[in-house]
Amino acid sequence: MESQPKNPLHGIRLDAILNHLVDTYGWPELGERIPIRCFTHNPSIKSSLTFLRKTPWARERVEGLYLKSLRDAKKK
Repeated sequence: MESQPKNPLHGIRLDAILNHLVDTYGWPELGERIPIRCFTHNPSIKSSLTFLRKTPWARERVEGLYLKSLRDAKKK
């Protein structure tokens, strides 16, 4: 595996990212911030992971929100 010192997502699993976002925002707010069905209709970690692994654009939005939440937490 190549070292990726400039990649803040390197080594962080998608399930950890999703759990962090659910803990930080909760499902209702997460569904408002990223309006995809797996967050708004009967949300679960398992169904969301399945969708995000198959849908690159949605995964990029989730990763972007994760990085934003880390920046916001750092400011506080």
